[in-house]
Amino acid sequence: MTKVYFIGIIILLTAILANTIANYININTWYSFYHTILEKESIVKALKEQTIFDVLWLIFLYPLILGCGYLIANKLLNIFS
Repeated sequence: MTKVYFIGIIILLTAILANTIANYININTWYSFYHTILEKESIVKALKEQTIFDVLWLIFLYPLILGCGYLIANKLLNIFS
């Protein structure tokens, strides 16, 4: 259970860092995209408002970064175990 918790913490820290960077370079995060969906009352209308960079970030880069967070956590566990 400790291993799962540690991995979760590392992924959370990775997500916080990724979201901070995305906000800094003005790329939509899932949080802002969710609010756009609520505002437009349609996921299709919200998607139409996104730039190609926003879509690439949300669909490809953000999950890739979180996956890297898992890999980092797993490597750290192997080093310190």
